[in-house]
Amino acid sequence: MSCWQTVQDYALRAVGIGERLLPRDDFTLCQQFTLIGSGLIWNVYFAIVALALGFFLATALAMGKASRIILARKAAEWFILIFRGSPLFIQFFFAYFAFLSLKGSSSVFDPFTAAWLGALIVLFCNTAAYSGEIFYGALRAIPRGDMEAAEAYGLTGWTKFRRITFPTMLRLAWPAYTNEAIFLFHATTLVFFSGFPAWQQKGDALYYASYFADKTFNPFVPYPILAGYFILLTLCIVGLFAAASKRLNRHLPRESQKRMRLRPNFMR
Repeated sequence: MSCWQTVQDYALRAVGIGERLLPRDDFTLCQQFTLIGSGLIWNVYFAIVALALGFFLATALAMGKASRIILARKAAEWFILIFRGSPLFIQFFFAYFAFLSLKGSSSVFDPFTAAWLGALIVLFCNTAAYSGEIFYGALRAIPRGDMEAAEAYGLTGWTKFRRITFPTMLRLAWPAYTNEAIFLFHATTLVFFSGFPAWQQKGDALYYASYFADKTFNPFVPYPILAGYFILLTLCIVGLFAAASKRLNRHLPRESQKRMRLRPNFMR
């Protein structure tokens, strides 16, 4: 079988398109590159959707924690405490069995036991909690003079938040938020090792890398391939967020704009 034929058969296997059976012997580099890359589709899906939806909840959590309304403040504080205070692996584990219990009471909860929705909800809540704390710190760091100037111009309420508070908060939080996006992307590798099953062997990149490592008894080929894919996508994330940072800081003098650097979190 040629490498091009392997790509046609396995490039979209992780989403149910192409060859149904995994290779059983004579594992080639092309098969490993193709299948691990195919599984990466799930990692990208989890990261993009959880980050996009979590951004809005994170903003709400930051505003709630900074609110003078005690109910909103306490709700935000407890949400952040629970999802920042417990390991992500444990959150996947408990969420899966909670959804499994609900599934027994009603068929409405059937999709929640699948990784595409159940694991996504966990990642969404987790990144919202971490990002909410980042945004809250940025809110506290907004210069008081900016707020006083806005009020002097007659800006209040939603107009003040939309034109002054929110853009300034994003500008201050963006470097730390970039690290959170990178960590979330890396954390997607926990999905299929934490309770949510890979239906019909449709797993993520780490799932296929582990498969090849088990079958060939040689982890020094599939895992470096996996690492290479993640490094390339991490560089893409850094590039996209750097472009967004440049856009957020476009009003500042060029010498005042700090160049974004890659500073990954090695520990949560």
